[in-house]
Amino acid sequence: MTSTMQQVAVRASVSPATVSKFLNTPHRVAPQTGQRIAQAIEELGYVRNDAARQLRAGSSTTIGLLAFDVGNPFFVDLARRVEGYAASRGLSVLLANSDGSNERERGYLELFEQQRVHGVLVSPIGDVERQLERLHQRGIRAVIIDKQVRPDLNSSVSIDDVQGGYTAAAHLLSRGCRRLMFVGGPTGLRQADDRLAGARRAVADREGVTIETVDVPDRSIDAGRAIGERILLRPPADRPDGVFAMNDQLAFGLLQTLVVEGRVKVPDEIAVIGYDDIDFASAAVVPLSSIRQPRADFARTAVELLEAEPGGDPRQVVLEPELVVRESTRVR
Repeated sequence: MTSTMQQVAVRASVSPATVSKFLNTPHRVAPQTGQRIAQAIEELGYVRNDAARQLRAGSSTTIGLLAFDVGNPFFVDLARRVEGYAASRGLSVLLANSDGSNERERGYLELFEQQRVHGVLVSPIGDVERQLERLHQRGIRAVIIDKQVRPDLNSSVSIDDVQGGYTAAAHLLSRGCRRLMFVGGPTGLRQADDRLAGARRAVADREGVTIETVDVPDRSIDAGRAIGERILLRPPADRPDGVFAMNDQLAFGLLQTLVVEGRVKVPDEIAVIGYDDIDFASAAVVPLSSIRQPRADFARTAVELLEAEPGGDPRQVVLEPELVVRESTRVR
């Protein structure tokens, strides 16, 4: 049987109000009294109903974080950092994964609305404007991460992916690459489109430079391996001499196939650069050059925007990516 606050109070010989005070502001309860209450809670197995408490108070201490691909280590690390910044403000984080599904995305946003969370951080895959407007009407703030949706209504924090794509391609060109390949997708995904646009801008005015695109719906290591196998089927003279993968996972798969199975010399024959600079980039079969997203700044800014004073105008913060050069593109 579930124990009640009244039972805890009786066991600890205090009033229910004192138990409530201990649960919400323990520093306001005398240490000896707090010890009795804590012991009673442990003996009875009492678990307070935070949902009911929040409904009565009209507020919540939970943030909903909706990512579109937690299979990407970038989002895992981002969630960890968001959790740290949120905890410093007395907030907890509920992580959800839309996994690229519009239906799952809508379902999780409805769940967050029903739970009356404190706020929502969302990296949208589909059209969520109507749901975000409904959240806004209910007093639930939303901050868009990695995209801009309704800048008149919601704040956002994103990366300048056009600049990131330009920097990646320009780096390959600087080391002498002339036959570039962009591996990413799917077409229509904002991050993929922007990174490709930046890469194309870098080669636009370069005589004798080409860039081909390989659209992949799955941005995984396995997908990268498959692209590597396709490259190996070509005669060496028809292969790209520089590959820009839209994330590090694709780049890892490419490296594994090219280096281990194809015995291609990286970067001498084919240079490879990824995007995100996840923790494993430096430990790849050939340490991977990458475009680093400032995850700490990203997470801190997202939480700060969510916690901004009510009534202020929404803010759109765009962070700059950074080139990290390792062995996969380094000139020897």
